[in-house]
Amino acid sequence: MLTYLLFPVFLFSQTTGKVIKISDGDTITLLLKGNQQKKIRLAEVDCPENGQAFGKNAKQFTSAKVFGKTVSFVETTTDRYGRSIAKVYYDDGKYLSKELIRAGLGWWYFSYSKDASLGQIQESAKRGKIGLWQDINAIAPWEYRKMKRELRNKKKIEVAKTRAKIREVA
Repeated sequence: MLTYLLFPVFLFSQTTGKVIKISDGDTITLLLKGNQQKKIRLAEVDCPENGQAFGKNAKQFTSAKVFGKTVSFVETTTDRYGRSIAKVYYDDGKYLSKELIRAGLGWWYFSYSKDASLGQIQESAKRGKIGLWQDINAIAPWEYRKMKRELRNKKKIEVAKTRAKIREVA
């Protein structure tokens, strides 16, 4: 019974792990005690996708800051893919999401954050044309993913129409 009462405390408590993989600017894999791996999506930031402008820069930034280091993290929730969403801290308390936004390598993910100070940091990076804000046509990652989905769906519809025409002819 006590385990069930303490479970939320354990779920949201601070934990540490060694960063062993950087998938992209906002997704890392940690090695925890007992050689258990945990994939984490950074909270409150959305970095450009790997195929998007500044995507490689965001990944390199994250790698330079935390790869091979022991970081602490606080899990906040899980996403629809089952990844843990967490606030990750390194080098005596630096908040990785905040540093990505400050460097102009990530958007404040305002839909999933209540920390308005991150929005102010983003505005400062925009004004200074730092990182991705040098590009006047910068596209938010959620918009980029939406465009890619719509393009895939359009292609699927066109393939289906082509197959239907071939059947009609045959």
